[in-house]
Amino acid sequence: MSPSRCLSACLGLALLASGADVALGADDVITLGAAISLTGKYALNGTNTKNGYELTVRQINDKGGVDIGGKPYKLEIRYYDDESTPARGTELVERLIQQDEIKYILGPYSSGLTKAIMPIVERHKVPMVEANGAARELFTKGYRYIFAVLSTSDQYLTPAIELAAQNADKLGKTPQELTLAIATENDPFAQDVRAGVLADAERHGINCVIDDQLPPELNNMSVTLTKVKALKPDSLVVSGHETGALTAATQIEALRVDVPMIALTHCDSAQLAKKLPKAAEYMFCAEQWNRLLSYEGKLFGKAADFAALFEKVYGYEAPYQAAQSAAAVYVFADAFARAQSLDPEKVRDAIAATDLPTFYGPIKFDASGKNIAKPMILTQIVDGEYVVVYPEEWATGKPVIPRPRH
Repeated sequence: MSPSRCLSACLGLALLASGADVALGADDVITLGAAISLTGKYALNGTNTKNGYELTVRQINDKGGVDIGGKPYKLEIRYYDDESTPARGTELVERLIQQDEIKYILGPYSSGLTKAIMPIVERHKVPMVEANGAARELFTKGYRYIFAVLSTSDQYLTPAIELAAQNADKLGKTPQELTLAIATENDPFAQDVRAGVLADAERHGINCVIDDQLPPELNNMSVTLTKVKALKPDSLVVSGHETGALTAATQIEALRVDVPMIALTHCDSAQLAKKLPKAAEYMFCAEQWNRLLSYEGKLFGKAADFAALFEKVYGYEAPYQAAQSAAAVYVFADAFARAQSLDPEKVRDAIAATDLPTFYGPIKFDASGKNIAKPMILTQIVDGEYVVVYPEEWATGKPVIPRPRH
């Protein structure tokens, strides 16, 4: 078997997303490998990740595959369940590369799991495009084979600080008179979110009066909220993945905590507007992508087109984690086509030279592997819908500040 062209030995693990029953030889298929969280604490977004990957494979295959040298190649993905643990993830990526002879890797879900497998991918010189590892530290190692389509985590909630400073007058204050409360999970992603928020708050002269760490289970933030009720900060930002977002919205309502601005990560993947519409009303949400944006590309069309197709296939609204995962597969397909080769080094160089408009936003990598072309956005839940409120050029509505009292 050619090391760069391999057909899955077991279609139960390597799924041809197009569903085509055409008999293909080994040279007709490009197999990507992915160890993702189908069980464990990240199972929800592991599923979102897999669905995003699969939808793009299906779309590419339905459109005839990837043309290399005048010959069409189908894509498929070989999956393993990393069980949401770094140790299992590293073991499985070694297996994909060493035993399964996979030469192209798609990233897992979460910064922690991405960090764990990066040295393996780099050591074997296997290109990896990842969509769900946003921690800043991932891009400070000098690695050559790692590329990320998403914005880094330190940027996630800085739009909320910008918005607070811009709207301080609505609270009867100057930016320097504003106060801030932070509650974050103790993981690389959330701690980067915290660092970005603190840096932006300092830049605007906003005083941080609460800086708490959420409990490991992410199931109780009453200690922090008791402090919030006592100190009455102008803004509260929370980052604790889906569980933390659901806990925050539930307990803020239950404890009748009134804060003029509340901003969270992972609102959409936690389905906050659907599950807790009353509690989440007027909360701000950090998002990598939204279906209302005017982004457009050749594969899916507009952001809204991707969202409609995703919902038709999977039966739920497309979260940004699925959208960015779809974009990662698209980057590989684009690189294969431009490289006109399945040599991993040539594919790596083609990925590095990516300059691609997509439904997810523009994708262009710097020397560290970060996507430098796409901004973060901030939405606000209004009447159960996510309304884009920042940045202004992408906004579909005006921010409601202060948050109406519940």
